[in-house]
Amino acid sequence: MRTVWDLLREMDTVLREIDGQFGDGRSGFFATPGFRYSFLPGRAARAYPLLNVSEDRENVYVDALTPGLDAGSLNLNVVSGQLTLSGEKPVAGKDVRADAYHRNERSAGRFIRTITLPADVDPDKAKAEYRNGVLSIVLPKSEAAKPREIQVKAA
Repeated sequence: MRTVWDLLREMDTVLREIDGQFGDGRSGFFATPGFRYSFLPGRAARAYPLLNVSEDRENVYVDALTPGLDAGSLNLNVVSGQLTLSGEKPVAGKDVRADAYHRNERSAGRFIRTITLPADVDPDKAKAEYRNGVLSIVLPKSEAAKPREIQVKAA
């Protein structure tokens, strides 16, 4: 019997091991946000939606790419410095028989994604808006997380 060495598989294994130690455990093909089964439970479910997270002196900003969602299905929670987004993306073309598709790449179903925020926030003052397939969240930083200027006195 002959053993075939697969370089890409070996590289993916190393990436997963590194991510397991330092990252959030999402590497490889199944973690790709556009992967067809990104709504299934498990590792790939955390890859959706795609996010941008930024901050300034006053706020943390999260923009989530969530086209085709019903805004009423979205849930946001902030607990212990983590933001959790969950919801459901409806099936497109419900009237089409599964065996009638030539190509079916649009994912659907329930999703949940949790990220660690870069600063402590005040969830009571948070604002969220869903427009044109983008969920925009503004999370004001808590007073303790805001930078403070310290005066230096010359002796």
